[in-house]
Amino acid sequence: MVRALRPGRLQCGRYALSLERTLIMGVLNVTPDSFYDGGRYFDAQQAIEQAERLVTEGADILDIGGESSRPGSDPVSLEEELQRVGQLIETLAANLNVPISIDTYKAETAARCLELGATIVNDITGLRDAAMREVVARHDVPVVIMHMQGDPKTMQQAPIYNDVVAEVKEFLACRARDAVAAGVRQVIVDPGIGFGKTAAHNMELLRRLGEFSDLPYPVLVGVSRKSSIGQITGAAPEERLPGTLAATAIAVLNGANIVRVHDVKECKQAVLMAEAIRRA
Repeated sequence: MVRALRPGRLQCGRYALSLERTLIMGVLNVTPDSFYDGGRYFDAQQAIEQAERLVTEGADILDIGGESSRPGSDPVSLEEELQRVGQLIETLAANLNVPISIDTYKAETAARCLELGATIVNDITGLRDAAMREVVARHDVPVVIMHMQGDPKTMQQAPIYNDVVAEVKEFLACRARDAVAAGVRQVIVDPGIGFGKTAAHNMELLRRLGEFSDLPYPVLVGVSRKSSIGQITGAAPEERLPGTLAATAIAVLNGANIVRVHDVKECKQAVLMAEAIRRA
């Protein structure tokens, strides 16, 4: 079912982002091992140039990550993560006119990056850590609460659900309530496409995404170049842009408020077309 977007806005520091249209979050991983762009932007200058390119192409938000969350990945230390993202975030926040999101589940990393200029936290563990809830509340920034069954190392080892949509929705509602109780004022929910889910689970989440509109929070969807596209089409990550565009358009038609993508220029066209169809 196609659902209309809910009105509202996100206040990200000095940036006010309207949710009357779908926002585009550009992905920038400064890691050696992310599933698609690992190693491409590990060099600081390459990362800065890619960030500038994503903003020029139409990114409303930049999401900076210093630890891979691909299936089977190993965690990195706090020190290593901060070394990868800290100076970059400080530079980008000072020179680009878009909010910066820090993609981390570590409260210490989030706190430091918010001090350096980030204004959104993207937590793949769904604010599991009470210390992270405290950091987000203290800085009064939006937070993305994502669903994941298990952890990146083991999450794709036979994930099982009775009703994937109902279970993910209940998880997000519970974690959001915990966040609000801790003083967090701006919550974004993410069903976690590809995180502890089979391709069939992911397709069902996209097909029934409109059911998440019952929650009083904006919905973020990240399906860009993920393995489910490869399982369905047989395409390698470098060849999954057409599948990404199709899945992103469906997400917008079914109510996504924010889409997290690697290919901003191409996905912006898909978003604009999907919005035009939805509003026709």
